[in-house]
Amino acid sequence: MSLEGQVAWITGAGGGIGEAAARALAEGGAHVALSGRRAAELERVARDIVAAGGSAETLPLDVTDDDAVAEAGRAIAERRGRLDILVANAGVNVPRRSFAEVDMAGWRKVVDVNLNGVMSCVLAALPTMRAQGGGLVIMISSWAGRHAARLTGPAYNASKHAVVALSHSLNMEEGVNGIRSTVVMPGEVNTPILDGRPVPPPEEERARMLQAADLGRIIRFAAETPPHVCLNEILVAPTRNRLFDPIGA
Repeated sequence: MSLEGQVAWITGAGGGIGEAAARALAEGGAHVALSGRRAAELERVARDIVAAGGSAETLPLDVTDDDAVAEAGRAIAERRGRLDILVANAGVNVPRRSFAEVDMAGWRKVVDVNLNGVMSCVLAALPTMRAQGGGLVIMISSWAGRHAARLTGPAYNASKHAVVALSHSLNMEEGVNGIRSTVVMPGEVNTPILDGRPVPPPEEERARMLQAADLGRIIRFAAETPPHVCLNEILVAPTRNRLFDPIGA
């Protein structure tokens, strides 16, 4: 299905999976609205997309700011008249993440972005999608959302499991309105979030991981499925999956 004339809103679009998703969807013909906390990085991505012949705009925000998220959803609908795709990608983890080290501030930070931020964006997108009779939500969870890993810690594991449940719940309730949700659960991806690990992986390990562009292609594939198809889950990992190791990498 062509993405020409469609409007996609991507969070965490200033780098990593979000940037790759924005580029891939724009290459497919969609207008992309880019959100994230780093305005300069959003502008860089938007400039590159426009220079390549695509259409893009920026809406800087923090997904934990419910009012800003709601306003961004309204602004996209008012300016573009529609909202066809939401890629809820923004996510974080904290270096002090094990039960022995994490505190409630770290726990709340992870849950506020990884789960509450996704829900906030979904609630901002739903009125427009319902009014137009359909839409697609793509939620970025994690391998840890299906298989909890010691490496990623309890807050990340719990929040990403919850995103999987959230996606299925959306399909249960909103399929009757033509709205479908795909949850993508990638194993290790070579993005800047790896720098926040207690021990960042070396370059030779990063080269064997999934790359952001791989996820961009997967997200575009999901977006190009016809409206009567609901691709409920995508679980994807590197061929050399370090999360199969007994200690989690």
